[in-house]
Amino acid sequence: MSLRTRLFWVALLVVFAGGLFYLRSLARRILVELPLHSDESAKARLSEAVLQPGAGPNEIAVLFFPSLSTRRLVAESRPVKWAPAAADRVRQVLLALSEGPRQPLGHPLAASTNVRAVFLTPDGTAYVDLSNDLLRNISPGIETEVLSVYSIVNSITTNIPSVKRVKILIEGQEVDTLEGHADLTDAIVPDPTLIKSSP
Repeated sequence: MSLRTRLFWVALLVVFAGGLFYLRSLARRILVELPLHSDESAKARLSEAVLQPGAGPNEIAVLFFPSLSTRRLVAESRPVKWAPAAADRVRQVLLALSEGPRQPLGHPLAASTNVRAVFLTPDGTAYVDLSNDLLRNISPGIETEVLSVYSIVNSITTNIPSVKRVKILIEGQEVDTLEGHADLTDAIVPDPTLIKSSP
């Protein structure tokens, strides 16, 4: 084999190895680093929106998070400065839920869930349009799905008395269920029987 042929094959091998290294680093960036970065930026955005000081006094928001060990919703209190409009208050509740619990409980909304829109009707129905990131934290199973849905519904209706029921939309579309269990075809009224009573 001539020197020229050997150099050609060595150069080709170097280019091939460099290409593999580049593809590996690109795949790592797409699959690992970008989702982490988007979750971190989402958490920063929601923390800023929910915890930003307002003009009014601090009040207490009651949020409900799922506990699979008790198969109930567990209440957590948070200080909040409520927005003047009820639709903005619904958004605040959803963002606080996506921030997650302060004790070892389930997360009804992924941190990266985007609250795309909130619309209130005169009859007390809140339409909440969420991004499909909502589905990231939903583990398979009827109990997990039902508790996640009622975590959202009970949290909204407890904190905004003018809201009597909640209709959940995903990416602007009506959905039958999240993962095949909880019926989302109609607006959902809160279920206080799912809330764990204080000892």
